[in-house]
Amino acid sequence: MPASNVSRTCVLLATVLAAVLSFAPARPASAASAAAACPGRPDALGTARVIEVPAGVQVGTKSFPQTLPLEKGEVVLTFDDGPWPHTTAAILDALKAECVKATFFLIGENARARPELVKREIAEGHTVAHHSMTHPDATLAKLPFPAAMAEITKGMAADDLAAYGSAGSAEQLAPRVPFFRFPGFASTPELLEALRARGVSVFGADFWASDWNKMTPEQELALVLQRLDATGGGIVLFHDTKAQTAAMIPAFLRALAQRGYRVVHMVPARQRATQR
Repeated sequence: MPASNVSRTCVLLATVLAAVLSFAPARPASAASAAAACPGRPDALGTARVIEVPAGVQVGTKSFPQTLPLEKGEVVLTFDDGPWPHTTAAILDALKAECVKATFFLIGENARARPELVKREIAEGHTVAHHSMTHPDATLAKLPFPAAMAEITKGMAADDLAAYGSAGSAEQLAPRVPFFRFPGFASTPELLEALRARGVSVFGADFWASDWNKMTPEQELALVLQRLDATGGGIVLFHDTKAQTAAMIPAFLRALAQRGYRVVHMVPARQRATQR
């Protein structure tokens, strides 16, 4: 590798590490606040705390060297590819019943087609993030850089328009929530650097349910719990477009509570700052 590339890589890694270390302190939910957040459900799983994610980090050990600064037994719930008829609503119902917050990485064309579901996600306290405009079959890593960036920015604009009724120009990269996940986790160094330079955090996962494979809800539950117990927590990836996942989620949330796992909800650091 040329010396200039080595130097640039070292600078990038140092920048990302500094961003990870700058995470805001944990904000544990008190018993009183948890009860208020889930009235009538003292046995609900609930959301243990909110974590503020600084701009430009790259986390999730399936793709990157580091992940979110979670404690053992903490889980971050994420869902890709929605919103989708019936399944997204069913998952939202299950999360609401347990007073749990999650992050949804939206496909722009799906958000544009179903803005009512996007608005519901926000109204119920979830984080709406981004997953490209069309989830291209060729993956963003195989597209020319300008085409890949257009897929990303158009998706962000479509998501924001569905969510908030307005959005910046598709040529800009200024989403309300600067969180992105690459379809198929297929990134390139150039795309990662472009997003980092614009303050967009990129998320991989620490484990996943493999729900792109055909299986029963019971088989999916057993698989994801096995992986969760093996990792001890982390960022988990589901797809809210999958009927088997929608059917499985209520049992998964109850299993988390029974096994002593705690859910952490992630938001952009600047978003939390405006809410204080």
